Amino acid sequence: MSALRWGIADGWTMTRRNMAHVVRAPEEIVIYFSLPIMFVLVFGYVFGSGMAVPGGGNYREYLLPGVFVMTMLYGLGATATGVAVDVSRGVVDRFRAIDMARSALLVGRSGADLLRALLEMATLVVCGLLVGWQWRHGVGDALAAVALVLLLRLALTWVGIYLGLVVPNPDTVSVIVFPVAFPLTALSNVFVAPELMPHWLGTVSAWNPLSATVAASRELFGNPGTGGDSWVAQHPLLLSIAWPAVLIAIFAPLAVRRYQRLSR
Repeated sequence: MSALRWGIADGWTMTRRNMAHVVRAPEEIVIYFSLPIMFVLVFGYVFGSGMAVPGGGNYREYLLPGVFVMTMLYGLGATATGVAVDVSRGVVDRFRAIDMARSALLVGRSGADLLRALLEMATLVVCGLLVGWQWRHGVGDALAAVALVLLLRLALTWVGIYLGLVVPNPDTVSVIVFPVAFPLTALSNVFVAPELMPHWLGTVSAWNPLSATVAASRELFGNPGTGGDSWVAQHPLLLSIAWPAVLIAIFAPLAVRRYQRLSR
């Protein structure tokens, strides 16, 4: 039990250390939010009147849950860059030399990213309300939707930690993340419903891990664009939990194993 308390205490210390970097560099948050806000403005106002929503409804209400999830995906880059910077500057070696739980660095990074994601979600919800988005169901359902989005972010955080541990330098992160994140977002239901795509493309979009969380959050928020005849469309809540669980089961052990190799 004492070892567990030690690990939690050291993990919280590293969480506060990582959050301090965010506070000292607020310009990073401004730059980071610029992309999803731009998508809201461009797709919501410029193209919104010409975008179709299955079953009808306001396109901005359809769009915002997708923007929430898209922001979590692009947060993968910030995670990987932060880890890669620590490795390249020898921070990992310095912390390893002191009397600190070995798990503290990874736990602290995931904890800080989750807190940062909560801050991002709060900001995006406020922005959404300002442009006319709202949730139609109760507060409990809305909080459940936010929890599912944060669960996906937690899973993507472990993907980012692993990526940050394997890249040769921090500059490589953006070269990898954007070419993967952009098509992953495009081939999802973030902007367009799978029913409106060609059949094979709609199938790919429906099984996209992002689409599961987007569809589940739309259902819980009471926003338009939910439903469908396929098994995937009828079980978004199940898949929105299953996909993050699979990602964590794969990338958390990979990240721990890679970190242990760095420790030798």
